[in-house]
Amino acid sequence: MKLPLSSKNLSGILVAVLMFDAVSSFGGAVLAVVFNGAGVPLEVLANTWFEGSFLAVGIILGVIVGGTHVVGAFALITRRHWALMASAVAGFAMLIWTFTELAIIGYSWLQSVYFALGALELVLVLALLGIAPRVVLPWSASREHAAAPAGLHSHGATLSMKRRP
Repeated sequence: MKLPLSSKNLSGILVAVLMFDAVSSFGGAVLAVVFNGAGVPLEVLANTWFEGSFLAVGIILGVIVGGTHVVGAFALITRRHWALMASAVAGFAMLIWTFTELAIIGYSWLQSVYFALGALELVLVLALLGIAPRVVLPWSASREHAAAPAGLHSHGATLSMKRRP
């Protein structure tokens, strides 16, 4: 299956997913800290490092998970040379958060959603790196793709990010 998406389109999708996850993480952090878990019983934290309070959980969720997502989105928007690395860190942060949450409190359907979003972030990073070339066409190839007659598309182009300060 060939998806003729430009790297510009994939970057936009990645920014949208990163920002959604950042807002969700900050919302979860507020629920954990301000509303003491928002109805989640403290018993789920029994025999863990977080026993007795959702404060540390909320801080980790907001600062580390949400913060890495904001940094990744900002780096992509401002076209920093480290943008894909920051986005990958954010994706891994979401996966680690989900695995840890599964281990501590058990399964919820929301964990499947956030696991899928973290995995999607990593797939988009790989596509933008050119590791999944059939998913994305680089900007130069996408212009050729649009200009070329049907059946004569350039699929051998490579993706390169120019370094910016």
